[in-house]
Amino acid sequence: MHLAEVADLARRDAADGVQQQIVAAVIDAGGQVLLVRRRETDSRGGEWEFPGGKVDPGEDLNTALHREVDEETGLRIAEITGYLGAFDYITRSGTYNRQHTWSVTVATAEGVRLTEHDAYTWVSATDEIPLGADLEGILEKHFKS
Repeated sequence: MHLAEVADLARRDAADGVQQQIVAAVIDAGGQVLLVRRRETDSRGGEWEFPGGKVDPGEDLNTALHREVDEETGLRIAEITGYLGAFDYITRSGTYNRQHTWSVTVATAEGVRLTEHDAYTWVSATDEIPLGADLEGILEKHFKS
């Protein structure tokens, strides 16, 4: 996705009244996708998800994606290979969030270092780990592309 298209996403989010942008990465290493599990003490504790997180004020989506993958896994994005889509949700505190997800490859998939999660796994099919409907749909789209 070109930078102009990423800027279009940000403009669309603003026009739609999105209060918090979220970025996430479907990290693919040889057909295996990385999932991370939220700590039990976190909101939605125990759920599996893609690495990612909040876009900081003044930060663009691309920069946030690279930063979040590095912060949450210690891995470095080598290439963003495709945009997988977005979905909206309301947090428990009432914030209107939109999560944008991209397929990415990493320089090396070894040495995952978790800082905000308590476990990780690599999966090659959508039914290996229970996921919410939105995440499952994104994972299916990734495996079909």
